[in-house]
Amino acid sequence: MRRRYWGIFTTIVVAIILLLAIFLVVFRVLGYEIYTVMSGSMEPEYHVGSLIYVKPVDTNELQKGDVITFVADENKTVVTHRIDEVLEENNERHFRTKGDANDVADAKLVHYKNVLGKPEFSIPLLGYLAYHIQRPPGLYIAIAVAVALLFVVFYPPVANKGKEKTASKKDKK
Repeated sequence: MRRRYWGIFTTIVVAIILLLAIFLVVFRVLGYEIYTVMSGSMEPEYHVGSLIYVKPVDTNELQKGDVITFVADENKTVVTHRIDEVLEENNERHFRTKGDANDVADAKLVHYKNVLGKPEFSIPLLGYLAYHIQRPPGLYIAIAVAVALLFVVFYPPVANKGKEKTASKKDKK
């Protein structure tokens, strides 16, 4: 009975890990960049702790009202805000942006070369997990859990322990 519950538990854990791999890895292969929302400036559209999936975009197609993800400063801070105004200066596009929850527009204009793309979709709360897995000690914990699961599932004495007991009970009958 305990073996059956353990099998169900490990199946659920492996399924969760596969889903996380899909959401964190496969979409990167499809051309998305993934970012964690760290502030409430875009509430309620993007909640703090959400993962946003950003796809590169032709900046000539961007218009007022579009949400963009961009590099905001020399420290390479990544921000996601809505375009409040599109400006043409010296044959170059700039965007005035504003967070939905902010009262005023951002102080700096966004140069078209700093635009990373448009968010296509988001997954609430998954950003917390992704953020912590990418940095110690969360990274070490994730590796330890993965190794422990692999050990339990594939190490023959542990994996076959329940099977041996079942076989020996059948032999006695």
